[in-house]
Amino acid sequence: MPVLLHHGCPLAYDLRGAGPPVLFVQGVGVHGDGWRPQVEPLAARYSCLTFDNRGMGRSQPAGAAVSVEQMADDARAVLDAAGWESAHVVGHSLGGLAAVTLALAHRRRVRSLTLMCTFADGRAVAPLTWRMIWAGLRTKIGTRRMRRRGFLQLLLPPGTVTGADADALAERLAPLFGHDLADAPPVVHDQLKAMRAADATPRLGELTGLPTLVMCGTHDPIAPPTFGRALATGIPGTKFIEYADASHGLPIQWPDRVNAKLEEFWQAAG
Repeated sequence: MPVLLHHGCPLAYDLRGAGPPVLFVQGVGVHGDGWRPQVEPLAARYSCLTFDNRGMGRSQPAGAAVSVEQMADDARAVLDAAGWESAHVVGHSLGGLAAVTLALAHRRRVRSLTLMCTFADGRAVAPLTWRMIWAGLRTKIGTRRMRRRGFLQLLLPPGTVTGADADALAERLAPLFGHDLADAPPVVHDQLKAMRAADATPRLGELTGLPTLVMCGTHDPIAPPTFGRALATGIPGTKFIEYADASHGLPIQWPDRVNAKLEEFWQAAG
């Protein structure tokens, strides 16, 4: 992977495919390869740019302090490194908030905005429902096997995966996340702190006229659909899609459906 030195961090990025440019921005504790379910099929028709957020994966050391504004500036720097004037921008979870921040700071660089399982106000994320409390605790206590299963409960709808299937799925997903699902990379603490300090809600109206797609899962305990609806309301003209059989891991759980919607949206956005 090529590397861009930016504000004390060697940002590792990857460019695949040919066609209209698309920048993908990841969220908490996931490296750029987490977009593989999107990049591998879409690279046949699009130029797909991914990168490891500072402090994550191959973008070590983090250098400058982690903040949502810094994440957005890192994304802008990666666009520059690719030689792109603009791109369709896709963000998941915290990466969605970074994508919004990028669009607010550099509107002309963003052809369209796709926000998956995300939010405008980082302080409201992961509301303390019983499911969130239980699954959150299970990611931190018990055996490694129990922690992996707790993590899967945050990603997938209740009852989706059980027994040995859960163990096999956790093993298959580890390369996408860049780590064993039983472990949280050290930078996660800084990413969560940055998320809690950010709120783009008052400025969403500035993005009026920017083609925007919001996608969410009904069972998401981290970014419930109410957060997605708030984004769609805050950015007039936004297209909103809620998947009744999905949770926070929407782009991993249903890549074919997500990718089809992305292509349809990009073609309409121009």
